[in-house]
Amino acid sequence: MQFVTPANVTAALLLLFPYLAVGFFSSGLASRVQALPLGVRLAAPALLCASYILVAFAGGVFSWCWLLLYALLPVLVAVLLWDAGRVDPAQQGNLRDFVVLLTLGLAVDLRWFERAWPPHLAIFNKMLLLDAGIYGFVLIRQLDGTGPGATCFDLRLRLKDLAIGLREAAFYTPIALALGLGLGFLHFHPGWPQPWRIPAAWIFTFFFIAVPEELYFRGWLQNLLEKRIGRTAALVLTACLFGLAHFNKRSATFNWRYVLLAAIAGIFYGRAWRSQRRVGASAITHATVDTIWSLWFR
Repeated sequence: MQFVTPANVTAALLLLFPYLAVGFFSSGLASRVQALPLGVRLAAPALLCASYILVAFAGGVFSWCWLLLYALLPVLVAVLLWDAGRVDPAQQGNLRDFVVLLTLGLAVDLRWFERAWPPHLAIFNKMLLLDAGIYGFVLIRQLDGTGPGATCFDLRLRLKDLAIGLREAAFYTPIALALGLGLGFLHFHPGWPQPWRIPAAWIFTFFFIAVPEELYFRGWLQNLLEKRIGRTAALVLTACLFGLAHFNKRSATFNWRYVLLAAIAGIFYGRAWRSQRRVGASAITHATVDTIWSLWFR
């Protein structure tokens, strides 16, 4: 509870607002953003740095250099993706798209900017960069999802999302258990947690782990790669990259077991996404798998 301070709570709300607002009202917000003058449209994401100001000042680690980075990087993302949309209106995937994806992905995975934040509060870095990507890809680039007028990010879940998501989780779970236990990566912890912990763990995982990762890997990366290299190749390549993104998790060296299991999981997450091209479906698969792991096999 030491981190629940007025500054941190305000900063969290500032970062959650664009994430949830776009997730539930993307079409309406996109049209309003597109109606703004171009300069305002491209400069607006600089406001995301307000969360850094609040948390860093309260934590005694404020730096003008970090403030400049957090003010300019979201603007640069918006500019690059606006230009990508200008030269690639068919959304076949432009070099600028992949430069943005590479930069955001490496910044999070390699923890480039985490030292800017007080100890144990680096999640603010991840959420700020996620918001920068959401603003750029959904509101500026307007990367589509299932067809005209459908964005790549929609959290208005449908029953079909649940059916698809749970189906793919059911397909992957036996494979993960057999392989993970056999490799010594998974360790079964018998027992039943308090009933409230299961939905609480699933909801937290869904919103703060599954949706951000699925939006990045499936809604943006696999989405763009499909138009370049085809459905199957995009599925496999994205799954491999998803696996590699876990190379430094739970280990100081290359964690090949985690990479292998995550890459296989990525196949099923990608299948869930491409069934209806909806991040909600793959996030349900992802959150279900991670919840089972965290409660019984970590």
